[in-house]
Amino acid sequence: MAMNRLRLLESRGQSVWQDNITRGQLKSGGLKKLIDEDGISGVTTNPTIFQKAIGGSSDYDDAIADLARQGKDVATILDTLIIQDVQSAADVLRPVWERTNGQDGFVSIEVGANLARDTQGTIAEAKRLWNAVGRPNVMVKIPGTVEGVPAIRQCIADGLNINITLLFSIAHYEAIAWAFIEALEERVQKGLPIDKLASVASFFVSRVDTIVDKTIESRLASTSDPATRAKLEGLVGTIAVANAKLAYARFEELFGPANARFQKLVAKGAQVQRPLWASTSMKNPRRRDVLYVEELIAPRTVNTMPPATIDAFRDHGEVRGDTAKEDLEGARRHLRTLAEVGIDLDDLTAQLEVDGIKQFADAFDTLLAEARTKVEALKAAPAR
Repeated sequence: MAMNRLRLLESRGQSVWQDNITRGQLKSGGLKKLIDEDGISGVTTNPTIFQKAIGGSSDYDDAIADLARQGKDVATILDTLIIQDVQSAADVLRPVWERTNGQDGFVSIEVGANLARDTQGTIAEAKRLWNAVGRPNVMVKIPGTVEGVPAIRQCIADGLNINITLLFSIAHYEAIAWAFIEALEERVQKGLPIDKLASVASFFVSRVDTIVDKTIESRLASTSDPATRAKLEGLVGTIAVANAKLAYARFEELFGPANARFQKLVAKGAQVQRPLWASTSMKNPRRRDVLYVEELIAPRTVNTMPPATIDAFRDHGEVRGDTAKEDLEGARRHLRTLAEVGIDLDDLTAQLEVDGIKQFADAFDTLLAEARTKVEALKAAPAR
């Protein structure tokens, strides 16, 4: 029998997490099946995922009605439902966390996007969520904004597992990597343990191609010079993977033998802060649907995939080796060429951060509105 393709990723040292959570999957045993059969070893969530899960199904209707009858407001109801799902998923994944000695088996829960520019508010909310979930294998997601960096550092120093989200640029990635290292150093200075403290850096992939390719398309529409057109056309669909590969190269520098500061922490039991490839579903139907998985395989990384991408990779994904390490000079060349044609990747990734924060905030607002409608419809109905 051919080996499960998802298990082949595991054999390369890459963890596969599911970028989704639903109460139906938790109750049916679907998550446990993914763990047992496919080696899925974590779960990520965000406001858009919960908006689809809670607002788009009847799985939560009984719980919503019960909480509404208790006099809970809509925001409290949603908070309760989300925390319950994260707790349930963490319990299912607890054996993975124990088997890997605290290096895998995590479930993420996100600080609200409305706090993305509020350092102190983020710290307070991260600690509230950490305590409310009450599981050692939870990770609190904090956006890697300028304001988020000190919050990330403080929360890790205080012993919270942190998933840094909405990373699009190598500069921002490097900032949060140093925040992790500095937080561990602070704990060591205080005589606090660091061996079970985990963090991942969620580096977004497909959204980079989406915005860059749209910009290239606009430039092509206004450019007649053959040489410039050739350069632009050669860049289509290349920048997201190139950007991620160079981020991984920086990860190897920061967390490898060359960084004496981190090696001192390794001697105290420190884990690396693993890069997590996020937004890895293919948005362009003309391109291979599992490309962002196939091209970013490497040890000590995570790829979090929505269910459709998990299914697609299980069906026809190819594992050629440590592809995230391949052709780094080609990756650098793509980014140089992008700059040569006048497209500023830093500007585009800054826009992606703004757009990502807005998308998650809008998703939660939509979820609030949908839940409010459900509460009005359900709270007067007789209990079942």
